Amino acid sequence: MSLYLWVLICSGLVPLLYSFHAKLKFYKYWPSLFSAIFLVAIPYLIWDWYFTEKAYWGFNDAYLMGIRFWNLPLEEILFFVVIPYCCVFTFYSLKYYFPALRFSKKMTFLWAVLLLSISIVLLVKYWDLPYALVNFLSLIFVLTTVLLYDWKLLSVYFWIFPIILFPFFMVNGVLTGLGIENEIVWYNPDVLMGWRIATIPVEDVFYAFTMVLSNLFFMKILESKST
Repeated sequence: MSLYLWVLICSGLVPLLYSFHAKLKFYKYWPSLFSAIFLVAIPYLIWDWYFTEKAYWGFNDAYLMGIRFWNLPLEEILFFVVIPYCCVFTFYSLKYYFPALRFSKKMTFLWAVLLLSISIVLLVKYWDLPYALVNFLSLIFVLTTVLLYDWKLLSVYFWIFPIILFPFFMVNGVLTGLGIENEIVWYNPDVLMGWRIATIPVEDVFYAFTMVLSNLFFMKILESKST
């Protein structure tokens, strides 16, 4: 079994098992969650495929099973199922046990404006770098949309996302070479801003923010339509 697959299994096992917890009953969200994961995965996989074709990033065959679809490793495709599942599970668990964990409307808008401002500045400064360009355009679009249509989701998300980052850093750290001989996922330095948190490109933090928020937003929409 490949190391990349082991990372995904270890990441998803506990959230999957605790989805049947008597209090959480997270499995009840599965129809809307997996539908949201599918919808969000489509543009992300297209993005992933294009960047792989352009050699903006790629994958180390030594850590893979060798099964590919559209030049993407099977493990990479599963990433867009397992990691969003884990993050959304964490979000709902923390929201369940700490319902007061939210910002006021004013603070939510202030945090959103701050993040949008940072994203716009970085977009203008690094517009010629493909990863920064797509990353910050995506963040600006998704964050603005959620702010306009569901600011209450953001009021909780701004609290919980920093907590989600801890397990995310552990997983992404291994993928980018932390604690192992070579990286599982490599990046072309010519498409990066050049800042890293240990082995993780700082762009990945914004990438994770947008991906998880997109899954939560679509999941809430689908939940509201099913009730």
